[in-house]
Amino acid sequence: QVRLVESGGGLVQPGGSLRLSCAVSGIIFRISDVGWYRQAPGKERELVARISSSETPNYVDFVKGRFTISRDNAKNTVYLQMNSLKPEDTAVYYCNLALGWHSYWGQGTQVTVAS
Repeated sequence: QVRLVESGGGLVQPGGSLRLSCAVSGIIFRISDVGWYRQAPGKERELVARISSSETPNYVDFVKGRFTISRDNAKNTVYLQMNSLKPEDTAVYYCNLALGWHSYWGQGTQVTVAS
């Protein structure tokens, strides 16, 4: 059974930082592409960043220079370091793993940016 478990969300002030983690089990992590998505209230889920099995990262424009995605294949974990957070970054952040035709999601972790 494939499981993705996110952690690290919370309440942070504008300009602050958070580090999200997603622990993966039940699948060969090192050959999988993994990524982070987010969904704000009333909006569709959107891509934030992805990292390939060869550790090539890709970011959407609105997080470039602020967020960093990384992975630790020894720990089957993907991370999202978020700096210079803005109120508009408030959302539920979801971890996603893609392997071949299969796609798996975590349960999400809430990130709230407010003063």
